[in-house]
Amino acid sequence: IHAARRNVDIVAIVVNNQTYGMTGGQYSPTTPLGSKATTAWYGTIEPSFDISALCATAGAVFVARTTVVHVDRMDKLLVQAVNKRGFSVVEVLSPCYTNFGRQNRLGSNVEMMKQFRVSGVPVDRWEKMSESERSGRFPIGVLVDRDLPTYLDSYRGACETAAKWRAEGKI
Repeated sequence: IHAARRNVDIVAIVVNNQTYGMTGGQYSPTTPLGSKATTAWYGTIEPSFDISALCATAGAVFVARTTVVHVDRMDKLLVQAVNKRGFSVVEVLSPCYTNFGRQNRLGSNVEMMKQFRVSGVPVDRWEKMSESERSGRFPIGVLVDRDLPTYLDSYRGACETAAKWRAEGKI
């Protein structure tokens, strides 16, 4: 979050399976409210983070979302993120079949992948959808693309100002 706020020139690729899946299926900050997990047998009681929205609000200059099913889009988004100056994040939604999928009765791995294909809506279509049409779905593609000075740019500017003031006897 601080890297996004400061606009540090970093690319973060977040593979979001909505759980801590590699360690036994514990719920995570991205687990949907009410979902079951090995550490939440009766369902989570906390609202989940929207990684992309969180990074956008924190100040990331490039935010994109895709899924493991939309590989053709992923390649392009990763290239855009790498070529962007400043903090970029690409959120890649990925199903957790082993624990999360079973505990929440989301079907087989194939069914979960099919659901990702249906639920992921390109941003241009998403923007034209009503709230009811958006229910259970999420936008994929470039969510934020803006230009702001990077942390290093701002730091260098501050150093130049300090050197100038020192030379002028102001400090």
